[in-house]
Order: sequence, then structure tokens, then C-alpha cells
Amino acid sequence: MILENKNILVTGGSRGIGRSISLSLAKEGANIIINYSKSNSDAKNLLDILNTDCNQKHIMIQADVSKEEDIALLMQQIESHYGNLDVIVNNAGSTKFIEHSDLKRHDSSIFDEMYKVHFRGSFLCIKYAESLLRKSYQPSIVNIASIASITATGSNIAYCAMKAAVVNMTKSLARVLAPIRVNAISPGLVDTELTKEWEDYRKKQIDLTPLRILTTTKDVSNEVLHLI
Repeated sequence: MILENKNILVTGGSRGIGRSISLSLAKEGANIIINYSKSNSDAKNLLDILNTDCNQKHIMIQADVSKEEDIALLMQQIESHYGNLDVIVNNAGSTKFIEHSDLKRHDSSIFDEMYKVHFRGSFLCIKYAESLLRKSYQPSIVNIASIASITATGSNIAYCAMKAAVVNMTKSLARVLAPIRVNAISPGLVDTELTKEWEDYRKKQIDLTPLRILTTTKDVSNEVLHLI
């Protein structure tokens, strides 16, 4: 198992892409810290599965990554439980589908939400975890961005902008944090329970894709494993 005894934090780790990442990394021997904000039952269900199928040292910790005080406490709990951190997967996110042409619905609240969760939340997780990561032999950070950072065709304008910010933050931090490796993944629309609600948008994205398929959560988790 290539990740044996590595302590890995997956933010937004209980559902969707995060759940798939948590499962994949645990199967390779990692100790998974499942971070969740509201989905306690999903986190508990995943923790039970990990403890049954992948008998390492897994825990679940509630923290809202849009709140700096929650992030600080999250890292304190990780330090108390494990002593160090080998990998962060910054996956936590949220979005709302708004037609790009509908500028009236792009109010300040949607920009604030996208900023706090996607960009600031990822940065603060890295900031507060830096000392824990530097205790690791091979520390790594993987930020989940989006193809929307390049194409600007995501769920709303604010989402596209913040994912582009995540990509540029990744480039900056890769220089200044070395030897901590910092990478980002920019998948297309991923087939999850959330995106199943966007029937028209899903169809449009499939039509724009040469293979006529959506990205799967397994595709993303495989790329995370590769970068770690």
C-alpha cells in the first residue's frame, strides 16, 4: 500500500468527490481525516465503512472551512490526534447554478460565498497546516479546482473566478512552500448527486465533450492519488 501510515486531511470529505477521494486513499493505507461541515450522518457512514474495510486510524472532524476559527481548531485537533499531517486535499466547496447572463442574480452574497469556501478556505487550511506538513517526510497539497478556471463556463461567474484564483494560488504556493509539493486538479463537470439536479446543464456539457461522458468521482480520486 503506497500511502501506508500517511495522515491525510480531505476537506468536504464525506460526500461526492470528497467521499471518493477518502475511500481511494484509505484503500492505499492512509489514515483519513474526514472533514465535513453539515453532513454528520454522511461522515459517520463513511467513517464506519473506512473502519470496517480499511482498518487504519480514521477520524471525522466537523469544521466549516469558510470560518477561520473552525480551521484553526481543525488543525489543533489533527495535531493532538496524529502529531503531523502528510497531505491536504482541499476539496470542500459549494455552488449554485446561475446563468452567466443573469447578472442581477450574481449579487454580493454569491461572490462572498464562493470566495470564503473555495479560495480563502483553501488558503487558510494550508496556512494553518503548514507547520504540521513540515513534520512530514513527503508533504503534499492537492487543491481541487475546475476546468471552469480556464473555460469560464462553470455554474456561475463567481465560481469560475474563484476556481481561477485557486489555480493561481497553487502556482504561488508551489514556489514558496517547497519542498511541500502543491498541485491542483481542474476536472470538468463531475457526475455527482448535486450535478444530477442540473439536467439541462449536464446535457450541454456532455454535448461539448468529445467522448460524450462526464468526469466521474473515481477519475478525480485517481488523479489525487497520482499527485500524492
